Amino acid sequence: MREIALDTETTGISPRDGHRIIEIGALELMHHLPTGRKLHLYINPERDIDEGAVAVHGMTSEFLADKPVFADIVDEFLAFIGDDPLVIHNASFDMSFINAELKRLNRPVLPMSQSIDTLMMARKKFPGAQANLDALCRRFEIDNTHRDLHGALIDADLLAGVYVELLGGRQPGLLLDTASQNQTDAKITSIGADFSPKSEIDGTNIRPIRAHAPTADELEAHASFVAGIKDPIWLHD
Repeated sequence: MREIALDTETTGISPRDGHRIIEIGALELMHHLPTGRKLHLYINPERDIDEGAVAVHGMTSEFLADKPVFADIVDEFLAFIGDDPLVIHNASFDMSFINAELKRLNRPVLPMSQSIDTLMMARKKFPGAQANLDALCRRFEIDNTHRDLHGALIDADLLAGVYVELLGGRQPGLLLDTASQNQTDAKITSIGADFSPKSEIDGTNIRPIRAHAPTADELEAHASFVAGIKDPIWLHD
């Protein structure tokens, strides 16, 4: 199952005000784990960047002046994401910006159904708790000390880790934790030490050891079978 962890940085907070995408970071996930394939693009927004946005991500118009415009990278971007689910934190924000860029180019927009919103997942899983990316990294003990400012690729990478934890960790649905494993190991050791009719696991009687020695009839049948073998190799010197 292929998914894309995705994040964008922008010139401001709303595409309705003419704000544009300036950075895209995307990581390929297979079965919820990063494959190493990634897409990182800086984009010239062809407009000024709000001071508040610069304070968040640190990118200036001067830095982006020589970068390609969205029309130059749109095919590369769409080819990378394909039709696969997009894992996004606060999906409505990023999807609105992506679709605004696509509309400018008369391209089909992406359906919201293609996105998986980890913000909504976090709010449902931890109602009333902080659900921003930094708070979730702290909750799941994901190292984000390198995140001085927002950056699309850095945030997509952190998001991939958060997404796995929101699903239940590296082995979602597996309830066998360390404590229960140790308890099971202790029971198995106990059974090996005293495998008697009175041994029990969780109140269940354990069947006594069955005798495995051959009977006299079985030994006689085996001897007769061996005697009928012509020139057996185990009698050779």
